[in-house]
Amino acid sequence: MFLRIRTALAFLILLIASIPALAQPSPVWNAADIKLQLKKLDTLGSVLYLAAHPDDENTRLLAFLAKEKLYRTGYLSLTRGDGGQNLVGNEQSELLGLIRTQELLAARRIDGAEQFFTRAQDFGFSKNPAETFTIWDKKKILGDVVWMIRKFQPDVIICRFPADSRAGHGHHTASAMLAAEAFTAAADPKQYPEQLKYVQPWKTKRLLWNTFNFGNTNTISEDQFKEDVGTYNYLLGKGYGEIAAESRSQHKSQGFGVPAGRGSSMEYFQTIKGDAPRHELLDDVNTSWSRVAGGAAIGKMVDKAIQSYRMEDPGASVPALLEIRKAIQALPEGYWRNQKLKETEQLIYACAGVWAEAYSTSPSVVPGYSMEATVQLINRGHVPVNLRKVDLPGKSDAIGARELAYNKFNSISHTLTVPAETKISQPYWLSESHPLGTYEIPDPLQVGNPENVPPLVARIHLEIGGQEFLLQRPLQYKYTDPVKGELYEPLVIAPPVVANLNNQVYIFTSNQPQTVPVKISAMADGVTGNVHLKLPAGFAVKESSLPFKLEKKGDELELRFSIQPKAAATTNQVDTFTVVMDCNGKAYTQSIQHIRYDHIPLITLFPEASARLVTVDLKHNGNKLGYIPGAGDLVAASLRQVGYDVTELSEKEIMGNLLAQYDAIIVGVRAYNTNPRMKYWQSHLMDYVSKGGTLLVQYNVNNPLVTQDLGPYPFSLSRDRVTDEKAAVTFLQSDSPVLHYPNEISAADFNDWVQERGLYFPVNIDKAYQKLFSMNDKGESPLDGSTIVAQYGKGRYVYTGLAFFRELPAGVPGAYRLFVNLISVKQH
Repeated sequence: MFLRIRTALAFLILLIASIPALAQPSPVWNAADIKLQLKKLDTLGSVLYLAAHPDDENTRLLAFLAKEKLYRTGYLSLTRGDGGQNLVGNEQSELLGLIRTQELLAARRIDGAEQFFTRAQDFGFSKNPAETFTIWDKKKILGDVVWMIRKFQPDVIICRFPADSRAGHGHHTASAMLAAEAFTAAADPKQYPEQLKYVQPWKTKRLLWNTFNFGNTNTISEDQFKEDVGTYNYLLGKGYGEIAAESRSQHKSQGFGVPAGRGSSMEYFQTIKGDAPRHELLDDVNTSWSRVAGGAAIGKMVDKAIQSYRMEDPGASVPALLEIRKAIQALPEGYWRNQKLKETEQLIYACAGVWAEAYSTSPSVVPGYSMEATVQLINRGHVPVNLRKVDLPGKSDAIGARELAYNKFNSISHTLTVPAETKISQPYWLSESHPLGTYEIPDPLQVGNPENVPPLVARIHLEIGGQEFLLQRPLQYKYTDPVKGELYEPLVIAPPVVANLNNQVYIFTSNQPQTVPVKISAMADGVTGNVHLKLPAGFAVKESSLPFKLEKKGDELELRFSIQPKAAATTNQVDTFTVVMDCNGKAYTQSIQHIRYDHIPLITLFPEASARLVTVDLKHNGNKLGYIPGAGDLVAASLRQVGYDVTELSEKEIMGNLLAQYDAIIVGVRAYNTNPRMKYWQSHLMDYVSKGGTLLVQYNVNNPLVTQDLGPYPFSLSRDRVTDEKAAVTFLQSDSPVLHYPNEISAADFNDWVQERGLYFPVNIDKAYQKLFSMNDKGESPLDGSTIVAQYGKGRYVYTGLAFFRELPAGVPGAYRLFVNLISVKQH
């Protein structure tokens, strides 16, 4: 009985994984795709690639394994890349992780591998695994890797990195260490025994390290096992270097567009555990149907189906595939039985010409409210297909039986009530608050999934060749854009009402009140209620509660609250307030946020409608600032919060020498990496400084730079950084004016910083610069290049590698005080 429950649950997990990804049209294979998938049906082998971040994966190798060797191939990224920088927008942290998740899924749709994650959060650069494991919950994350090995059952695991300093990043090293531990633990039933309700212990054949030659680190040698992955696939019309480039170029938030590679390309491997391969990666692994008890005969049936396949008439293969399906169903429950059954059914749909989708004409729906659902089907082949019924959420047999006549389009609409228990569209790993480094995931069956399981699914019951099939399609939002044509987006499950704030941080430099607008939006018809603010101690609000009444879905109303500190801002304080909406007898606290880029599906989430309240003893000199945007940050918006008038500078102002009107000019992060115009603007910016202006340049990476001349005097950029946000800071120039005006800066101003102190510090610094601070991570030598200041002509130039782009949006009081000092000049 226990075995039946366990295998049924495992099959359920497999079925859920077979539902097409959200915001994608229903899958369509051409005749060459079908031929490739038929060959894959004959291959029973699997490989799991494991590393730390989005972009760590070897896309050429993944494509080769998935589409040439035809193994089931997966990439397990420990993190979602939450701690990196964003070259396409200003999203940071968890929001950046959402973008990079979708970029990874786009990459996998190209290279043919599957994508998985653990609950580890990318908290930024880590210098060693000891530091990494002080922030990651190692036991939980190791358990996630064990879970994925037991669930995916790889014959071979491949690491991207070694378990030592050559990995170059603490997360990288940690990923290799976890892989080695999980390799052993996954086979041990005493390790993580709670998982055995759903999966079985799994012994992987070998663990390999995919060695590399990156930059100055060459770990390959000719005595290592190697394989040429640069071959050409005629069915695809591409080589694996070309596919790899398309896949890797999906990492657009990291600026990883790469040229296509063509021709021979060797990959090298070092054996970490298990027997070393001699001829191929899956040496001594039976990848034929004979590895499954009773499967040898099925292998012969598949071989025959491949030989008789006619690309001009795929439908002729349906009878053979139906017999193969029947034979697979007769096998005992097991991993390959379920995997190959799914593959066979997809082949039958493709060969028979069955196309189906389910959608809503509304982008969002609310649990307990009605919605219009449309199911569309067509039989584009000559194989008889009968529709038995369609089950929609909350409606069994919503659409009745009919024959799907050849090439006759069927579009059937139905009104249904969204089940009240349907969860809103919040990414499952963000549904709970979590400590730094590790997401909280209450449902163990969610672990590993790249995104939420679709909450609303149409279950389409078909009959083909006398056999019954269940075809599942998630309900999506489909619409037509006048420029882009037919588009799909994930169908959003929303609360009935949401609240949005203009800012995520409200800065109080005195005890004067601030008006806080709250925009209330209806996600359904006829929502009424009251709104109040849940405030922390030390703050008061004039309005105890305000009513709202919104008649139609989409209606909006702005309510204004007046918040005031109870005392003057003589000390720094950071706290949070929340908007609470009482509606339909329930209290709702969600806002709505969209992340929209052309290269990924629309991302919608419902974070709490809250913002930080920050009291800071802050004075500032000057008012009008110019800002040159970099690679996406929220510094300009943060400075507006404390009363500055901030203008984004244009080519006309910079090249037209119209800069004298600004009290200071600030250059955004990585501007010298991403904006080619900086090369031509630089002389104008230096001229502005020499005539009395103040210029502050925020961090850039050391390569590539559009110009090496970042300041008026020489310095260069290193990869030096201080990753410990609590690292002690020594003041090197205690008498420097920037530490005393307009705010007295002390060590306390470095309290409560987030993620890191700074990165890519200057080195080889000319003596004309003052070095303000010294700091270092534990066990390392002090670094004195975090912030440098120089007088140039009548003005001041500042270069800082301190992470103000993280600190100011997070509302860190001391960071505001220091930043304001750096851009303020005392008038004599």
